[in-house]
Amino acid sequence: MNRRRSPAASAKTKQRTELLRQMVRIRRFEERCVELYSAAQIRGFMHLYIGEEAVAVGLLQTLSPDDAVVSTYREHGHALARGVPMVSVMAEMFGRTTGCSRGRGGSMHLFDASRRFYGGNAIVGGGLPIALGLALADAMLSRPQVTACLFGDGAVAEGEFHECLNLAALWRLPVLFCCENNLYAMGTALARAQAETDLALRASSYGMPSWAVDGMDVEAVAAAGNRAVETMRASPGPCFLELRTYRFRAHSMYDAERYRDKTEVEHWKQFDPIDKLTARMYDDGELADEAVKKLESEVDSELDDAVSEAQAGPLEPVEDLTRFVYTERP
Repeated sequence: MNRRRSPAASAKTKQRTELLRQMVRIRRFEERCVELYSAAQIRGFMHLYIGEEAVAVGLLQTLSPDDAVVSTYREHGHALARGVPMVSVMAEMFGRTTGCSRGRGGSMHLFDASRRFYGGNAIVGGGLPIALGLALADAMLSRPQVTACLFGDGAVAEGEFHECLNLAALWRLPVLFCCENNLYAMGTALARAQAETDLALRASSYGMPSWAVDGMDVEAVAAAGNRAVETMRASPGPCFLELRTYRFRAHSMYDAERYRDKTEVEHWKQFDPIDKLTARMYDDGELADEAVKKLESEVDSELDDAVSEAQAGPLEPVEDLTRFVYTERP
């Protein structure tokens, strides 16, 4: 006798399937970018998110469209998880005017105001004051929004990190501070730069709810994000999440990666967030080989279309070089 799945079980399966789909989209997008970069079709700096997909996907699905997101320079995954169209992000990689920043931003400066995605930032910790300003505006206008600010563990060494956490706590601003702790600030191991490596503990000294999360588990991230957002909506004030994750690729495409052992990277690959969720869904009877093949095929098709459309997009004419840079006097 076949048993029907309960509505709750079906909803859980649907949610897990969407989490998996979004992580695969980000992973395949990044892998395609590596191919295009190696072929010199994408230029400039590029910082890959491979290995950290669970953070963006688990966290950003807890936000409403009216909430704001402020990102860092490793933000391809953040933009895609926020809903910025893949073709728009890919066009930005190619420097085309059809890109989300009109081709002027490139990999590190994705931006989409219509989705309240206030961009990547090439300055370490540079997004923190921006997030504070957005949250202050929402608070002053009595809007119920939350601002999520994503940054790496390297930003903890910056003065603005401490200034912004302090002000957010003093002014009871609705900022969700999201530290993607991948253990390396560029090429410097966390323990070599920070006397206290428990970053959630450090944040708690500013009087805000703070806790660490397994950033390699998308469902754990989603649960922590929901808890934080619900806390902030119920009682205005900041929260801090230390999302303990790991990047499988070098800091950037220019990085020789001599600061960590290859065996360490292989060890962390055992906790691949995509593999982890896939295995969990197989064990629970929620996934079959055919569904995985279909998902991969759909993502590949989306990617192929995004690359083709991006490559066909126009470059900005030279005569527009000073557009958006200088304001003409009346």
